[in-house]
Amino acid sequence: MKTALITGLTGQDGSYLAELLIEKGYEVHGIVRRASTFNRERIDHLDIQQNLHYGDMTDFASLIKIITEVQPDEIYNLAAQSHVAVSFDTPQYTGQVDAIGTLNLLEAVRIVDKNIKIYQASTSEMFAGNVEDCPYNEDSKFSPKSPYGVAKLYSYELCRIYKESYGMFIASGILFNHESERRGENFVTRKITKGIADILHGKTTTIKLGNITAERDWGHAKDYVKAMWLMLQQPEPKNYVIATGESYSVIDFVRKAFNIANRLYGSDLSVEKHIESDSEFMRPNEVQTLLGDSSRARDELDWQPEIDFERLITLMVKNDYENTSKQA
Repeated sequence: MKTALITGLTGQDGSYLAELLIEKGYEVHGIVRRASTFNRERIDHLDIQQNLHYGDMTDFASLIKIITEVQPDEIYNLAAQSHVAVSFDTPQYTGQVDAIGTLNLLEAVRIVDKNIKIYQASTSEMFAGNVEDCPYNEDSKFSPKSPYGVAKLYSYELCRIYKESYGMFIASGILFNHESERRGENFVTRKITKGIADILHGKTTTIKLGNITAERDWGHAKDYVKAMWLMLQQPEPKNYVIATGESYSVIDFVRKAFNIANRLYGSDLSVEKHIESDSEFMRPNEVQTLLGDSSRARDELDWQPEIDFERLITLMVKNDYENTSKQA
C-alpha cells in the first residue's frame, strides 16, 4: 500500500484526488489548518478523518513534523490561495502561501526524505493570455498578470531548481481552468450556476459579473486529478499542460448554463434579463484568453478529459438547483 499526503485536502481538487487515491488502494493523509470553524464538507464522506494533520504551508516546523510522521511515498501540493482576483487584494498572503509555502514543503522533503515524489499544482495563469500565443504548451513563455500567477511561477521555477540540484522527483501540472460541483462559490463558474439556482427559487433576479468576454479552457476537476496521479507514476519527472483544447468565454458559459436550466426546469432565463455588469468584479490586470495544448499528456500519460463542456455545466447546474431546493 502506498501512502499519499495531500496539502489543500479540503479544497475541490483535494477532495477528488483523495477519492481517486483511496480507490487505488492508497492510505491517504491530509494537512488541514486549525480554525474556529470546520470547512470539511467536501471530505466528510471519506473515511480519513483519523489521517488529518494540523499544519500550515507557512509553518515550516509543522511540515517537517507531518512528513516525518506520515512518511509518504507521494506528496500532492494543492494548497494555495487560488482566487486570482483575491490575490490583488491580498498579494502578501498569496505570496506567503503559494510561493514561500512551496519553498517550505520542498525544503522539508529535502531534509526528511528526498525520495518522496512531489506533485506541484501549477496554473495556466502563469501565461499572459494573448490570443496570438495560443494554444499554450509546456514550452510556451510565461508572463503572469496577477500576484497569484507570479507566486505560482516562483513555485514552478523553484521546483525545477530543487529537481536539478538535489535529484528530487518533482512534477508540475500546468492545469488550465477546471471546475466542478465542488467549486467555491466565489469563482465565476459557481457564481453563475448558483445564481441560476437562486433565480429559479426566487432568491434573486440578477447575477453580477465582471469581464464576460474573458475566454478560458474549462474542464472538470475529476478528470484533472487523474492527470496529477499519472504524473507521479512515470519513470522520470516531467511537467505537463493539462487542458481540454477548447476555449469558451464567460458569456458562452452563461448562455450554455441558461439554456441547460431552461431545458431542465422549463424556465425562460436570458442574458439581457438576468446578467448585470459590475466594475467591482473587474480585475486590475486581465488574462484575456487561455487555451491549452495537452498533446504531451495525451501521448505520454495516455490522459484525456472525459467530461465535456456541456456535461460539466449540466452537472453544476443540477447540483446547485437540487441543493437550493433542499434549503428552501
